[in-house]
Amino acid sequence: MVQGRSFRSSGTGRPASRRRVLRLAGGGLALAALAAGTAGCDDDAVDVEDSGSGGGEQPKGDEKGSADSGGKGGDGKAPAPLWTRTTSAETYGDNDEFVVAGGAVIASGSPLAALDTATGKQKWSLPGGTVPGATLLLGKDTLYLASSEYDGTVIGYAPASGKETWRSRLGKDYRQPQPIAVDEKQVYVIAEILEDDGSSKTNVIAALDSASGRIAWKEQRDLGTAQNGIHAAVRGRHLVYTDVKKNLTVRDTATGGQVWTRKTTKTNYGFFAVHEDLVIVPQERNLQAFALSDGKEKWSLEASEFGLFREPAVVDDVLYIADSAKTLRAVDPRTGKLLWQSEALADAGLQVPRQYVKAGDTLYGATDLDEKGGIIALDAKTGAVRWTFNDGTGDHHAWLVATDGERVFALHGTKLHALPV
Repeated sequence: MVQGRSFRSSGTGRPASRRRVLRLAGGGLALAALAAGTAGCDDDAVDVEDSGSGGGEQPKGDEKGSADSGGKGGDGKAPAPLWTRTTSAETYGDNDEFVVAGGAVIASGSPLAALDTATGKQKWSLPGGTVPGATLLLGKDTLYLASSEYDGTVIGYAPASGKETWRSRLGKDYRQPQPIAVDEKQVYVIAEILEDDGSSKTNVIAALDSASGRIAWKEQRDLGTAQNGIHAAVRGRHLVYTDVKKNLTVRDTATGGQVWTRKTTKTNYGFFAVHEDLVIVPQERNLQAFALSDGKEKWSLEASEFGLFREPAVVDDVLYIADSAKTLRAVDPRTGKLLWQSEALADAGLQVPRQYVKAGDTLYGATDLDEKGGIIALDAKTGAVRWTFNDGTGDHHAWLVATDGERVFALHGTKLHALPV
């Protein structure tokens, strides 16, 4: 699932950060200008001493390291990184800006660089990079990107090699197509519809054939919808997505016809989870599950007193979600039944995770803010905190996390760390 770009607080009363402002900047060119100045890729993998402590210390240099040098940690202490790299990452806090595929770990940036998961050495790079803030969309062993040339092209690349394998273009009447979701047959994009004077007041959603690149269908979206802040997912015949205007919409993947739509609250920021035939949406103190087929509510769950639900994620058929009161829950996504809840985050004074991945019996959460945050390793069966990792840089960017099952990758600003599982 692709997971918006909007102002939002941390749930602690803090104002939106510079990164949040960047994520709302209008258009890719504005974002590119604001994000200028990030570092390029190094040539060698490095090992960082003591950067895995719970409180986080400043890295002590860029000495060469071995992919076998990291321990697995113990006694509540995070493991040492297997390797650490300075990358060309230009991320704005969305979960879909950082992916692992084909033995490569890739973060949105310019140039777009793919690093070997085992060693951290660069496998390939694309000089043009990505449109800042754009989705890194994975499907059918292909990485789909909007062209950094802003020419209306969507391109598919092999993640392992960086070679172009697919290309499509909506046409001259549309501007800045953004890939938002992919299934076995189609790539779904949203693009601005150009007026005669070069302006745009409306946008279109379209399906591109993932074999031929031809347009399968396209539908103009309603006035009042937005092209930015999009999160999307596909399940069978249903394409579900949100935008920054708080619209939750489901379309038929075969025809593009709208099945149903509804407004969501301002606190869900467009994030949702999909499991089987349900879309699960956090709305202030309520977590609601709606049927993809008709929008009917199937179950709901209430947050802690004074707590607002944060971003949900379904991992291995379990829904994980925290609230701003720092209560973490594991929920059966089919029924809404509570499997367990934990106050361990609050007890340890930690930030709330906003993204989750799992390797083995450990759930890894990435936090939005850096202070008392970073990567939090949790017991997937109880929610107990095992350790926290912070690189001590104090960078204002959100943490992002990904895994290939053998390693956990933590991205913080331009620092990319590979941790043992």
